Amino acid sequence: MALASRLLSRSRQIVLRQEHGVPVRCFAKEAAPPVLKGDEMLRNIFVEVKSKFETALGILRKEKITIDPDDAAAVTQYAKVMKTIREKADLFSESQRIQYTIQTRTKDIPDARTYLLTLKEIRVKRGLTDELGAEAMMIDALEKVEKEIKQPLMRLGVRKEDLPKYEEALEHKIAQAQLEELKKDALEAMETQKKREEFKDEKMIDVKSLDIRNFI
Repeated sequence: MALASRLLSRSRQIVLRQEHGVPVRCFAKEAAPPVLKGDEMLRNIFVEVKSKFETALGILRKEKITIDPDDAAAVTQYAKVMKTIREKADLFSESQRIQYTIQTRTKDIPDARTYLLTLKEIRVKRGLTDELGAEAMMIDALEKVEKEIKQPLMRLGVRKEDLPKYEEALEHKIAQAQLEELKKDALEAMETQKKREEFKDEKMIDVKSLDIRNFI
């Protein structure tokens, strides 16, 4: 029972985290939404969140998730399930939120150095790691260029055709981290259960054999 509770709690957190802190979508051509009274606004928000959550749980009940962050196929499948949830429930992905933050924070930055330092600040605040040392390489390259041209280099951009590749890589890393969290919670729940007298002689099962659908 403890394991079921922990897995369900973690699944809900992962789903709801997709909706947390999502910026309001603004479209210039759309008319401004009507002003709503407080109670009506809260009711509409509740109904929308409830609908998104039910949609997400409906998908989780159907899709098989293997809790194995070390298995590339399991991570890919989990990322695919989360992408389906976002698309069906109309949620923003982590990479989309980061992209929104980058666009908002850097839109008025004219030079490349400030732009790169701002990207680093955003990365650190998001808890992301620069495993390849790309930031240091870009700053080093920037310094060489500025030394040659003897003036600040104006802002550089990422090629639009490269964005899907970066987004996919980021989503894969996020999926792996979330599976790590699920695995950790599952092991902790089983350890807690094993301490109870009635379960002390039971052998701990492999978390990879668990089916989250049985706990939702």
